[in-house]
Amino acid sequence: MRALLKIGFGAAFAAILVFSDASISFSQQADEASELNKKVVELNNAGRYADAIPIAEQVLAIYENALGRDHPDVAKSLNNLAYLYSRQGRYADAEPVHQRSLVIAEKAFGPDHPVVATALNNLAGLYFDQARYPDAEPLLKRSMAIAEKALGHDHPDVANSLNNLALLYDRQGHYTEAEPLYKRSFTIFVKEVGPDHPEVATALSNLAGLYFDQGRYADAEPLYQGSLAIFEKALGRDHPDVAMALNGLAELYRNQGRYAEAEPLYQRSLAIREKALGRDHPNVAQLLNNLAALYRRQGRYADALPIIRRTLSQGTANKLVAFPVLFASQGLNLRDAAQALADSYEIVQRVSSTAASNAISKLGQNGNCVCLQATCATLVCGRGAGPQAY
Repeated sequence: MRALLKIGFGAAFAAILVFSDASISFSQQADEASELNKKVVELNNAGRYADAIPIAEQVLAIYENALGRDHPDVAKSLNNLAYLYSRQGRYADAEPVHQRSLVIAEKAFGPDHPVVATALNNLAGLYFDQARYPDAEPLLKRSMAIAEKALGHDHPDVANSLNNLALLYDRQGHYTEAEPLYKRSFTIFVKEVGPDHPEVATALSNLAGLYFDQGRYADAEPLYQGSLAIFEKALGRDHPDVAMALNGLAELYRNQGRYAEAEPLYQRSLAIREKALGRDHPNVAQLLNNLAALYRRQGRYADALPIIRRTLSQGTANKLVAFPVLFASQGLNLRDAAQALADSYEIVQRVSSTAASNAISKLGQNGNCVCLQATCATLVCGRGAGPQAY
């Protein structure tokens, strides 16, 4: 999964949590908020987002009580809290917090201020994470226009905006529009923050992903490897952004049939994400499905089946991976026919409300296991195989 840079702090939109210079009238409250804010930064940098959230909520409460709900420093705290929610997959919690931050920023600074550009960028990142691309694009374009006018064409915030707009185009298959934006973003980052900065690593990873999507594997591999090396050096071996880079390189190797090289990368990426994000996070589910797909390609159904069971229990199974594993497991007597039927029926009901799903539902009610399996197999074959600061 490629990352969308965030001007706020942390990354799948990456950067730095701001240390607010709040003019709090009570020095004790200011000191407390500053110390708590430092702790949030530390936890974020370590990928410990769940631990950071209650502290960030406490910082927000201090600023609201001392400064009022519409103070600019409250907007900054809202931005950071919304980002942490997003990193935990709590999108419904993040959206109103991001929106409130934007409203305060526009009121306090005016519509063309860099702070507003940041708020627009970060709200767009939330929409991107939810595949709400039409909602994200105008926000990103407005953010970039503000940043270029206020900060100049070679500012790192402009590079962030370029990267994010490129990733939006990339995700929609608009590769010719995306590539020059990625390259310009990378050039700015190298010049302005240095070649070993995490933002450079993210830019490399995203350009590698573009080449991967186009089947340009020889171009993608050294970029993925360079991205991983920078992330490990800058952030440590157990940071979630390292997991992102490991997953990208593993996907490349899997698609090239280099399974022995891919497996340890997937496993290490999974371990990092489970530790940092928790077992139920969407990014963990993505890794589980990727690892199961690797085992399926190798015919290792006994290894894939426990992963499919887990994703089924969480409601995160990828049907293009799960169906073939379930059916093959039944044929190898790893799973009985009745359980395979029940699991297949559950997947279809979760992922589709189409006429095909309704037809399968009727078959299941009639107890017709053979017909159900045939229908599910048609769905799989028909779709084709395929492999997220002020």
